[in-house]
Amino acid sequence: MAIKVKPGGKVLGIVLLLGAIYAGKVLWWDKRPQEAKAAAEIGKVALPDAPEASLSSNAAKLPLPGAEESANGGTRISWKIMAWNSQFPLMYANGGPKTTKGSLVDKANLEIEIVRQDDCNKSIADVVKFAQDYKSNPNTPGVFASFMGDGMPMFFAALAKELEPLGPEYQPVAFYTMGKSYGEDKLMGPAEWKVDPKNALGKTVSCVMRDGDMNILVKWAGDNGLRVNPDETTYDRNAINLIAANDFLDAANKYIAGYTEGRKLVVNGKKIAKDTTVGVDGVATWTPGDVNIAQKKGGLINIATTREYASQMPNISITIRKFANDHRTDIENLIMALAQAGDQVRSFTDAKQFAADISAKVYNEQNGAYWLKYYNGVEEKDAQGINLALGGSMAFNLADAANMFGLGDDKLDRYKIVYGTFGDILVKMYPELVPTYPVYNKVVDKSFLASVVSNHPELLTGTAIKEQYAAEITKEVSSRSVQVQFETGSAVIRPESYSTLDDILKSAVVAEGLKLGIYGHTDNVGNETANLKLSNDRAESVKAYLLSKGLAAARLESKGFGAAKPIAENATAEGRAQNRRVQIVLGN
Repeated sequence: MAIKVKPGGKVLGIVLLLGAIYAGKVLWWDKRPQEAKAAAEIGKVALPDAPEASLSSNAAKLPLPGAEESANGGTRISWKIMAWNSQFPLMYANGGPKTTKGSLVDKANLEIEIVRQDDCNKSIADVVKFAQDYKSNPNTPGVFASFMGDGMPMFFAALAKELEPLGPEYQPVAFYTMGKSYGEDKLMGPAEWKVDPKNALGKTVSCVMRDGDMNILVKWAGDNGLRVNPDETTYDRNAINLIAANDFLDAANKYIAGYTEGRKLVVNGKKIAKDTTVGVDGVATWTPGDVNIAQKKGGLINIATTREYASQMPNISITIRKFANDHRTDIENLIMALAQAGDQVRSFTDAKQFAADISAKVYNEQNGAYWLKYYNGVEEKDAQGINLALGGSMAFNLADAANMFGLGDDKLDRYKIVYGTFGDILVKMYPELVPTYPVYNKVVDKSFLASVVSNHPELLTGTAIKEQYAAEITKEVSSRSVQVQFETGSAVIRPESYSTLDDILKSAVVAEGLKLGIYGHTDNVGNETANLKLSNDRAESVKAYLLSKGLAAARLESKGFGAAKPIAENATAEGRAQNRRVQIVLGN
């Protein structure tokens, strides 16, 4: 018998059927075990834990040495150093103020005592005393000193003169560089100096005379065409004037305390019978002097630092030639220890922290956290609420040291250029006090470093420090125009201009943190299109010359502006001559 279903019953049946299907999907089908896609191992990525790591991700982290002093019976050395963060490799390698068991220096069979000595005159006296003792007793423990690379011409000039009576074997010799200042040393001044460097004319800067920090001021002024008055007893409103300080902390303190002093006025290069009183407008100093300024008074910003002048201030290690030659193996083993330490400090945070802790013990000031903070560099608000970059240093590995001394791939001897640049400035500013300074090849012995580089390629695996440059210069640190002579109507450089280009090369090497702009300009004579092309071709010729000398292509930008940017009237021959120029800009 057939059952007759009404239309309403059919609809209900359909609804119930669909509900049963949905419930079955949710309660059974979706919850049943289902096969997943096969898992894939992406691969381990274990990056070193320091931001400027030089070693690869699978590099071996060396165990930190203990605190127990070593007694390995090896060669004993007393190392005189200024308080400076670029010495982290020495701190790490030695394990403590005195060599500790299991440290890299201990393994090199050396016993080193690190002694803080901020007074360079006392460092000179220490080295002279050592040389005298060593000449009569070869068992005398060695004395090493560390000094700022740009200050070495003055240091060597004074030291060499003192050592002269002992004979040529007892002259000073530089053999290594373990790191460099990278922002720590600086010229600080009012913000308007940054806007226009000419605002620094007629102002005063406190600094240690003829010291590396003063060199930052002098180089920045020179790159901007500003004169510096070398006489700290007079005042010249058309130059930057200097106020002598006892040390880098005193330089900062003179600004903080509102120091003033009387000066004889200089007008047109002559003292006149009129006095004036000057205060401190700017300071050349380094950590912790800059930190004191920021925290205790504020109001100054960084005008130029060793972050921009990145090759200027390597930390140079020296002793006397006789001791170095008598202990060649010791010196090479020491270089190897410092190179390994540089890689460890650069690559592993706890190694860097360890070096900072040792720094606090050696300097007997602050704590490890303080020195680590300013090794890394930090931006803080000063007492007046101004953001200020403080600190900044770099530890070198073996490749960095090789690059500094011209043993790297580009063969560019950066230290030779730094040494010559600041030695020449010294002689120019103080001809009566420093008529000359020792020849580079007589005070720098690269044979120890070259031997390590040649015989220990395994120590060259660390990545060297590499500057990063902007695609185009947007902020100028310095700008100047130079007259480069070209063949008439062409971009061929005449040989008499090579010395000018070599000076540009030296400035570029010292300021390795900055990009170099080369801009060609013409007068308004002739076709506009032709002038534009000629100015561009001439800028390219200068660029090609600098590339041939070893500068990296990423550092250089060249442009031609034709007659579009005159600096003088084109109505006169003299004005047109000024407009035919090459403008050199250092910036970022």
